Amino acid sequence: MTDFHARFDELAEWFETLTPATLERIDKIYDQTATFRDPFNQVAGVASIRQIYQHMFEQLSAPRFVITTKVVEAAGAFMTWQFLFALRGKAYVIEGGTYFSLNQQGLIVLHRDYWDAAQELYEKIPVLGAVLRLLRRKLSTSIA
Repeated sequence: MTDFHARFDELAEWFETLTPATLERIDKIYDQTATFRDPFNQVAGVASIRQIYQHMFEQLSAPRFVITTKVVEAAGAFMTWQFLFALRGKAYVIEGGTYFSLNQQGLIVLHRDYWDAAQELYEKIPVLGAVLRLLRRKLSTSIA
């Protein structure tokens, strides 16, 4: 695989159209030994990565990704995204980014998510959110 730009376009489309049915193609997306890391999980192997996505579909309503930016450099890319979903009838949007590394076959061997779980998620929880927002205000610098 030498056209990494085209492959990252395909991967972005796969993420944006991910459903429980398209999850069946995950072995065409991730290498069998791929590693995946986000603020909640750190796993290796395509079977474990599949479980993360299956869990997402079981716990959240209408989860979907919108890729907003792609920066490709050879077999590596960084994509920014919005993750939209509903939980208990309330809509959420989480913004973050992912670094991907591909092998020569164009399969993901490294998937590393970067997003602020406190700001994007925990601060939206009623009691915990109030405490975290207060803490953020106390620790932030006021620049005029």
